Amino acid sequence: MHKLIILIPPPANEAQFEMAWPEFISLSARLPGLRRETTSRVTAHMFGEHPFSLIHELYFDSPEAARQALASPLGGQAGQTLQLITGGHITLLFADHLEDDPTRYAPPPAPEGN
Repeated sequence: MHKLIILIPPPANEAQFEMAWPEFISLSARLPGLRRETTSRVTAHMFGEHPFSLIHELYFDSPEAARQALASPLGGQAGQTLQLITGGHITLLFADHLEDDPTRYAPPPAPEGN
């Protein structure tokens, strides 16, 4: 999978942002080829120079599928809406999304009863 990661810093006007955010979600949820969409609200800024309040991720089958979705009329609308509600204060990243099984690295269980 491939994903577009949208990093959003704390908005200047939180109430206004929260009222407009559903409009962006409505548009992005209908992007062609979208497989999954997630939103994470950041609860603590632990380290780093750039605090973010929201992380939004759009998942696609491939980089090409993501590019096509963003280049579509709906992608243009969603992008314009995002720019408007954030004042252009966003960071966009493309990433190859891999999922790993954390138990793969866990030590084997100790034998019982010795």
